[in-house]
Amino acid sequence: MKPRLRFAHLPTPIEPLPRLSAVLKGPTLLTKRDDQTGLAFGGNKTRKLEYLMYAAQEAGADTLITAGAVQSNHCRQTVAAAARFGMACILVLFGDPPHPPDGNHLLHHLLGAEVVFTERERVKQKLEEVYEGTLSAGKHPYLIPYGGSNPTGALGYVNAMLELAEQGVDPDWIVFPTSSGGTQAGMLVGAHISGYRGKILGISVDEPADELRARVADLAMQTANFIGNQGSFSARDVLVNDDYIGRGYAVMGSAEVEAIRLFAAYEALLVDPVYTGRAGAGLIDLIRQGFFKTDETVLFWHTGG
Repeated sequence: MKPRLRFAHLPTPIEPLPRLSAVLKGPTLLTKRDDQTGLAFGGNKTRKLEYLMYAAQEAGADTLITAGAVQSNHCRQTVAAAARFGMACILVLFGDPPHPPDGNHLLHHLLGAEVVFTERERVKQKLEEVYEGTLSAGKHPYLIPYGGSNPTGALGYVNAMLELAEQGVDPDWIVFPTSSGGTQAGMLVGAHISGYRGKILGISVDEPADELRARVADLAMQTANFIGNQGSFSARDVLVNDDYIGRGYAVMGSAEVEAIRLFAAYEALLVDPVYTGRAGAGLIDLIRQGFFKTDETVLFWHTGG
């Protein structure tokens, strides 16, 4: 594995969800608490940032640049990492800015980010403009992709799967929200290295399944090659369910509302409207459909939010 900085609270705990399992009359449910990674309310991106921040420091960077939605968990954790290590951070955000700022967007400002807004379809172009402008100003920027989803960032979830194996938990299924693909790609590579034989199912929060499968497989191959692993991955190896996208990214519907309430009421576990709430809604519906066998164990990987 590549070197990383160590600031996440690891290993994250694995907890049973017996009351939720009972009310749903389904499989044994567990959760892995990556909402407790410790960086400005935590989340899955903190694992990725341990590797990305090491790379940024090695490159001599003084400014981080990344992009996301106005309430992005990734952007919150990235600007928090920048603050922790004394770097500036510029966020390129899309969506309508709340007035006054609230949620993650309030934390972006509190943590010291410079914020630039653009349209979603112009994010890539705006990132390039901001990067070039920062260079021209005599700074040393380091560009972190959307979601931290490149081979460096994906190493966070290669390591997470090795951590899971060390914890002695071997679920039949791992279920979690998937979007930019880095978490799932890292899990696939980590599963190959650790020998995990269960199924890794991503619940898409915004992307069509075919697009996500291809993206995740490609990133898994890049990540494996990056660390000299001989694993081979194709789109057919990637399990994605896109039945729960609803009206689109960050548009909360009745399924997410129910999931948020059930997780809170039965397990005192808080999930968010965009990622974990949508994945939780998918998990609940699949249990009700009988998708999982009642004698199976399903690990809900809580990615934060």
